[in-house]
Amino acid sequence: MEALQAEYDALGSEIANIIKSTSFGGQNLFSTDGTALPAAGATGAGLLGAAAITFQIGASANETMEVDLSADLGQLNTDLGAVSAYFAVTPPATPPATGELTGDNAVITDINTAIASVGKVRASLGAASNRLDHVYNNLGNMIQNTTASKGRIMDVDYALETSNSTSKQLLLQAGTSALKQSSSLSQLVMSLMQ
Repeated sequence: MEALQAEYDALGSEIANIIKSTSFGGQNLFSTDGTALPAAGATGAGLLGAAAITFQIGASANETMEVDLSADLGQLNTDLGAVSAYFAVTPPATPPATGELTGDNAVITDINTAIASVGKVRASLGAASNRLDHVYNNLGNMIQNTTASKGRIMDVDYALETSNSTSKQLLLQAGTSALKQSSSLSQLVMSLMQ
């Protein structure tokens, strides 16, 4: 039993390390200073745990998407803390004398609760990621459709102007031909008068 608890404690310490040091683009996601494991909404809760993150997903000001993981991350922190004493910010120097496995059913329940909390955070992140993917695909489709429409409008404008130009050229040629014809008729009349 103590060997299992040692493994749980080591895994708990690694989970704490991951939560403390996970960052993206130089911004800590779960812990502001990279050392503490704060409760949700607390100062130093990191980017994801502090408050909702707002994404601009469209052209107008009201086309936004909010992702709020603060409550789920706070619950995850609490549930993981219940699994192992080593999940705390500073692990105890020595394990508890009585051991943490005295209430086996309670520990199993704590582990199941912690697993469910991890699943809930992952589901929230996955849902937000899927929604952003759909927004991205929709915006790409809108760009493609707008570009195609612009091309069709330009093609129609070009065809209309080509048709107008051809019509004007035919009128010009007909006018020139008529003028030429009238000039030759007047010369014919002059030659008959001689």
